[in-house]
Amino acid sequence: METEKAPSIRSKVEHEVDYQEDARSESSINEFGRGNGSFLTAYFNVTCVVAGTGTLGLPHAFAQGGWLGILILMLSYGMAVYSGIVLIRCLYHKPGHRIHDYKGMGTAAFGVTGYIIATALHWLNLFGCPALYIVLAAGNFRTLLKGTSGELTQTTWTCIIGCILLIPSLLLKTLREVTIISSVGAVCTMIAVFIVLIESPIYHNSHPDVVRDGVIWEGFPSALATIAFSYGGNNTYPHVEHALKKPHHWAYALIAGLSTCTGLYFLTSIPAYYSFGRGAQSPIYNSLPAGAGQTIAIIVMTIHVILAIPIYTTSFSLEFEKWTRADEDRLGKFGAWVARAVIRTATMAILVILAIFIPFFDDFMGLIGALANCGLVFLLPILCYLKLTGVRNKPWYELAFCALTLLLGIVGVVFGSKEAIENLRDDFNRSK
Repeated sequence: METEKAPSIRSKVEHEVDYQEDARSESSINEFGRGNGSFLTAYFNVTCVVAGTGTLGLPHAFAQGGWLGILILMLSYGMAVYSGIVLIRCLYHKPGHRIHDYKGMGTAAFGVTGYIIATALHWLNLFGCPALYIVLAAGNFRTLLKGTSGELTQTTWTCIIGCILLIPSLLLKTLREVTIISSVGAVCTMIAVFIVLIESPIYHNSHPDVVRDGVIWEGFPSALATIAFSYGGNNTYPHVEHALKKPHHWAYALIAGLSTCTGLYFLTSIPAYYSFGRGAQSPIYNSLPAGAGQTIAIIVMTIHVILAIPIYTTSFSLEFEKWTRADEDRLGKFGAWVARAVIRTATMAILVILAIFIPFFDDFMGLIGALANCGLVFLLPILCYLKLTGVRNKPWYELAFCALTLLLGIVGVVFGSKEAIENLRDDFNRSK
């Protein structure tokens, strides 16, 4: 069996390498086929991609790890910036050439193994996040319409949302409006952050006796996984950087974008944890007192996830269509449309089934953050950077920072995944 599978895997890698070479030859004009984006374009892309529902889980991460969450958040911020910078350096490690994407970087660094790991992490992120968002959206609709004629079960809302979102998934061949859709989502996130920032102190004034912890070491892996989820965006960085007219603007745009996101994270996590303490829930608006503020926060975040889901599903489908070569050159125009419809319908069906059977937002987010985002942010870019550019030419303090980043990544992947799986098991036991 192993001998039969090996040629197939190698052929996929060879196809990927051929694709990289074709991209390189085509990009010899205009410096690797670079776009005309400005610093602001890259800044808004980074901010829109990174700032999202992870914001709402950070107060609960603090509840799991205590005030130690501040240190974890600052370390994660620095490591996410460094990871985003060295990721782009890896793309240009060979003079006169540019690697096209995340999977190409893994292939260049570690061959077949790197290709498989990078593809698995990349697809897990593209597949896991929309399933998580469907869980959140279904729960929000159920909460908003509770006690009305529109009150339905979580499962029913999950199926309805899946059917509705299948329409844009079938209509959108590519993602030309990603920036506009993401911008609306980022604005929704900022509105939710503002509501939490206002409502949390009001709640604290009437409920001053809350329990807060300085350090909860046993909750460290879960807190790290949630925070890693909040910095997920590395798999989009090669495309954002490639759209820049001036490549040296990338580092500045990345730092500015992640700094903005981190500012939003602090505005949410510190006041909310101070006000709710160990009772901080995920998403945090579930901890807010019932009223207009909570309702508005639920509505804007529902809008955000509804707009974000087609981005992920279409991205996943495009990746799968490319991998299976379901294109017009091979199947013809009608055949390609049928193949695309089958793939995207099956993708949405699997997402709906996954969301039905794992309807636990906070622990589901912890699992995705631990498995996918810790690997995409803290592990793979650093390992590829050291492999492609060498170790001996780095100063000791950079190597020490790389080692610390890899250590946190391993802790997040291993122990964060273990704890998330155990928490999900407990969720299922309680739901029976």
